[in-house]
Amino acid sequence: MTKNAITPDKDDLFNSSTMTFGEHLEELRACLIRGAIGLLCGVAIGFFVAKPVIHIIESPLRKALGDYYTERAIETFDAWTPRRAGGPTLPYSRKEIVDAVEQHNLSFDLREIHPSRLPGAKPDISQRESFDTESLAPILLWQPLARDSRVSITTLSAQEAFGIYVKASFLVGLVLAGPWIIYQLWIFVAAGLYPHEKKVVHIFLPASTGLFAAGVLLAFFFVFDFVLTYLLAFNEWLGLDPDPRISEWLSFVLFLPVGFGLGFQLPLVMVFLDRLGIVEVKTFPSQWRMAFVIIFIAAAILTPADPYSMLLLATPLAALYFGGIGLCRWLNKSPAS
Repeated sequence: MTKNAITPDKDDLFNSSTMTFGEHLEELRACLIRGAIGLLCGVAIGFFVAKPVIHIIESPLRKALGDYYTERAIETFDAWTPRRAGGPTLPYSRKEIVDAVEQHNLSFDLREIHPSRLPGAKPDISQRESFDTESLAPILLWQPLARDSRVSITTLSAQEAFGIYVKASFLVGLVLAGPWIIYQLWIFVAAGLYPHEKKVVHIFLPASTGLFAAGVLLAFFFVFDFVLTYLLAFNEWLGLDPDPRISEWLSFVLFLPVGFGLGFQLPLVMVFLDRLGIVEVKTFPSQWRMAFVIIFIAAAILTPADPYSMLLLATPLAALYFGGIGLCRWLNKSPAS
């Protein structure tokens, strides 16, 4: 035997692998390139469908703004009183107002006008000695809610709209290419896994995807209404009129659902902590108070700075925490574990 013979290093991660370190890097590069090509194809498709996607993203905010200004107008209607006894009264009843708003999707603004300013009225107000405020008569200015400038979402520059369109296209591309990108990463990772490890991934990867999707759907179709109602009410309390920008709203739309999706991974995190021996199953129920404190802190970090979104995330997370305890116990009792 030659003295200079090199013995294999027992700590070498690639000692038992059929691929060298360079070949692993080459495989990673190929997977990343295929994933990038899939993303580019998804973005290309996104450029053709970005406009309806933007309208879908805008819809919760437009609805919330419409409800906000309609409610304020009805409150003004209810609070209006004649300026003098026997003076002009409101031209509509409250029921007629509500029916017009709800059934015909109209918005209105309550104003007052002097009767002498009405067509055909005489004498002209300019011929009167003074302006009689007690004779002002209420009128309602109607328009379709969609044409109300107060519910429109603005941009501050001409190029901002194009930037929003590009972001929406990228978002569509990421959603469409997401499964392909995950598949490419799985091809690379699976090469270094044992068969039983692959089986675990086959079980938990769909579960993780389903929980993430559940969190995103909960945020978009349920939580947005409560959060927007609270934020707009806070504007009213401060005496401010909201003038939302589409770029800021798009960032908010992306941030909140992703926070909910990540939070919904809690049961799987508990399972992994148990399987790795970091936390025993019996510790979870005994330390539920501390766990709830951590849940509320995490909910505050993953959501905007308002109590409604924090509570709406912390409540299902608390339920998922006990669901995670049951899942850990079931897996420990299962013979296949």
